[in-house]
Amino acid sequence: MTESTPLEVHGPSSVIDPPVISELGGDGRLSRGAISWSIFEGGRDPYVILMTIYIFMPYVASTMVGDPVKGQELISRFQQYAGWIVMATAPFLGASIDKLGPRKLWLALAVTGMVPLIAALWWARPDQSGLTIPVTMFIAMLVNVLFAYSEVLHNSMLIRAAGMKSAHAASGLALSLGNAASVLALAFTAWAFALPGKVAWGWVPATPLFGLSAAAHEPERVVALLAAGILAVGAIPIFLFTPDAPRTGVPIAKAFADGAADLWGMLRTVSRFKDAVIYLLSRMLFVDGMNGVLFFFGVLAAGVMKWGALDLLLTGIILSVVAVFGGFTGRWLDQTIGPKNALRIEIFMTILGLTALLGMAPDKILYFWPYHAADHAPLWNGPVYRTLPDLIVLLIGFSNAVFITGQYASARTALTRLTPPERTGAFFGVYALAGVATAWLAPSLVNIGTRVTHSQQGGFATIIILLVLGLFGLMFVKGGGRGSEAGMPVP
Repeated sequence: MTESTPLEVHGPSSVIDPPVISELGGDGRLSRGAISWSIFEGGRDPYVILMTIYIFMPYVASTMVGDPVKGQELISRFQQYAGWIVMATAPFLGASIDKLGPRKLWLALAVTGMVPLIAALWWARPDQSGLTIPVTMFIAMLVNVLFAYSEVLHNSMLIRAAGMKSAHAASGLALSLGNAASVLALAFTAWAFALPGKVAWGWVPATPLFGLSAAAHEPERVVALLAAGILAVGAIPIFLFTPDAPRTGVPIAKAFADGAADLWGMLRTVSRFKDAVIYLLSRMLFVDGMNGVLFFFGVLAAGVMKWGALDLLLTGIILSVVAVFGGFTGRWLDQTIGPKNALRIEIFMTILGLTALLGMAPDKILYFWPYHAADHAPLWNGPVYRTLPDLIVLLIGFSNAVFITGQYASARTALTRLTPPERTGAFFGVYALAGVATAWLAPSLVNIGTRVTHSQQGGFATIIILLVLGLFGLMFVKGGGRGSEAGMPVP
């Protein structure tokens, strides 16, 4: 990718994610518009951490549904529906957005839809006196679809916001702000709502702030208001300071028709490069498996390990911090053994970690060793991780956080080793589109596995299929080694 071919001029590749661009930019100072663009990601990411992974969805499965197995089946089913909608629509939005021109109006529509919908989940009471379970899941599905749209629109604004020379800096800042905001939101929730009444630490309030009732599960539900508020505040700068694309005058129908034609042309371009195609197909499988591990971890821990909100909150904080080392691990592996071999290790370690996780329970360690808490003294006097199985699950989470994060970095680097520089826009466009188009895979398998086996572990185990198939596919990719140059594969 050179400065003469900025990513934004490629319609289909406007869905490219910031981490990809961050590896292609140069050096430049961030403008106010670029910083505002980065802040938006800091406002958006806490929704994923608070609502989908660690707090709200585990609450829905364990408390609202009351049966973790049925809860996991329900959540995976609606996540599957959201994935189908995104698959059918988001690629065309990404391919057409350059033809439509200004993004801010479309982004504003997505955000103004998301904020009240997220906040409405506060009324998802345990007895369903507010929102019923189907309504709760339908709202969550709509938010997930709008979230995907906001991601496409936000990413398409990067080059105009920061320019090619500052794109990598804006991307890195966005990722840092997203992680920092998520950790701070988790820490505040733990301090203000989950720890009070459970520990006698002087710096922790004696009771949950604002009089929230633990019996009514308000500490779990309040994260909806927190996530909505963070998103609303984090969205303000991008609308005030980030430059928008000029009007094109192209009618909406024609813009989407031209975008579909661009998509087809991009796919035809990529299809001529066998190794890159095999790699992209493999990545579709293993990256969706990785996403599934992240998404369903909290639901599994709540249902199988009986972890409550405090356990999950602290786990989220710890693993978010540990994940930072995953980026360094991925970079080190890329430089040492090459990105393709790095991916093999990262996928294998995730398979190993997931397999170990499935063998854990409060009364069982790694399938074969029974554990009776009554026969063992607590590991410490704190409120969480008091038993050996709890600690082992946390350590498995350490491993998954490091290698899943490393995989995201290595996967991008591997593609640069397999594509000619003049085709980077098309290949990374397909790279991003593939991730959007297959967002339904892991939820579908988890849903089927949960229904067939009537167990959370059985549903979660199906993710291993995606990881194994993705790892197997890499065996047929030539190139991606340590000495490879972009577009010049070396076995």
